[in-house]
Amino acid sequence: MEKEIYERLNKVFRDVFDDETIEVNSETTSKDIEDWDSLEHINLVVAVEQEFGIKFNMNEVTTMKNVGEMVSIIMSRI
Repeated sequence: MEKEIYERLNKVFRDVFDDETIEVNSETTSKDIEDWDSLEHINLVVAVEQEFGIKFNMNEVTTMKNVGEMVSIIMSRI
């Protein structure tokens, strides 16, 4: 299931950042993706929520340190 989540997240990240070369992993952070700023973070969170049919709470949105933490939250909700 985790592999499928990463595949779906790659698609979301590529769409949000308009970059087909993005490959996320558990260690990926905003520092690894050039256009990932606070505004794009909100767009990304909304896109991930739509893709997986979940809602992150505000604490999760502000404390997520990397994609691995995002995947953990997604796995706990689906």
